[in-house]
Amino acid sequence: MKVAYLTALRQLEIREQPTPELTGADDVLLRIERVGICGSDVHYFAEGGIGNDRVQYPATVGHECAGTVVEVGAAVERLKPGDRVAVDPAIVCGRCDQCRAGRVNTCRNLQFMGCPGEAPGAMAEYRTVPATNCLSIPDEMSFDLAVLAEPLSIGLHAVRLGEVYPAARVAVLGSGPIGLSVLLCAKLSAPCTDYMTDLIESRLEAARSRGADWTGNPKQEDPKKEDVVEAIGRREQWGLDLVFECSGDPACIDQAIRLLTPGGTLVLVGIPPAARVDVDIHAMRRKELVLKNVRRQRGCMVPALRLISEDRFDFQRLLTHRFALEEIQQAFELAADYADGLIKAVADLS
Repeated sequence: MKVAYLTALRQLEIREQPTPELTGADDVLLRIERVGICGSDVHYFAEGGIGNDRVQYPATVGHECAGTVVEVGAAVERLKPGDRVAVDPAIVCGRCDQCRAGRVNTCRNLQFMGCPGEAPGAMAEYRTVPATNCLSIPDEMSFDLAVLAEPLSIGLHAVRLGEVYPAARVAVLGSGPIGLSVLLCAKLSAPCTDYMTDLIESRLEAARSRGADWTGNPKQEDPKKEDVVEAIGRREQWGLDLVFECSGDPACIDQAIRLLTPGGTLVLVGIPPAARVDVDIHAMRRKELVLKNVRRQRGCMVPALRLISEDRFDFQRLLTHRFALEEIQQAFELAADYADGLIKAVADLS
C-alpha cells in the first residue's frame, strides 16, 4: 500500500509498505478513502512539531479520516466488510483513572493517529483501528463530509466547555475550520452575538455566510483604522462574555484578555507552536477571568455527524480543495502558506 511520510521539514514522500494485518480481535482493517489536512498536521510539516511534541523522521501524519471496512476481528459484531465509517482518531485505553471518570480525551495512555510517537497517521491506503473508533455514516453522507466530523466535534466540545448561553456576547479569534466549527456550534447552542476575526478575507467571508454578526481583520492595511479590539469594544462597551481563541497565535490571547468583561471566560482551542506563552496575568487577575483549555473532544463525534447529516450550514462549502495522495506535497504547501483561499483540504485516497 502507499503511505505518505514526512521525511524532513516541508518534505513529504509517498512510500510503499505492506498492508497491515489484523492482530486484535476487536480491531478492523479500513481502506482509507479521505483524509482531511488539519492545522496540527501543518505544524508538523512546516515546523517539525508542536510545543514539546517533535517529529522523528520519517513520520506519518493525518487523523481526520473516513473509510470502508475491509475486514473485522473475531470479536467485532457491530461492523462488517463494506460498512462506511468516520474515524475517531483518539485510541484510548479504557482502564486509567481518566477513562473511568469519563475523561477519555485526557486518557493517560492515549494513542492519537498521526501524533509523534503515538498511533500511525491516517495518510495511508489502509489502517487498522479499534472497532470502537469507527462510527457508521449514512449512505447519503459522502466521505468528504465525514472527515469534517472530527474538527466539528472539537468545536462542539469547546462550546460545551465554554457554556455558551442565550444572549451571550461571544468572540471567535481565528476563522479556520476549527473557528468556523465553534461559530456553528455556538449558533446552534443558544441565540448569541458572535464576533469573528481572521487575517484571511476568504475565511471571514465564510464566517459571514454562516451567521457571524461581525467580522474583522486584526491586521488592517490602513493604520488609521481602529484595531479589532477597539472596533468590538465600540459595539460592546462592557466587554464580551466568552472568547474562543482558535488561531494558536499568542497575540490573540492578549486580544482575548482585553476583550473580555470581568468574570468572562477565555477558552483556548488553538494550539500555539511554542511550549510557553506570555500572558498579562495581572489583567486576568483584576478581571477575575476564567481560563479553560480544550483537549480535542469528548463524546462529540456522534452529534457532529448528526449535525453534518442535517446540513443546516452547507458544510460542503468548507471543503475548498481536493488532492490525490500523489499530490500531497502540493496540498501541504498550500495549507502551510494559507494560499488560494484554502479553508479545508481533503486528500482523496480512493
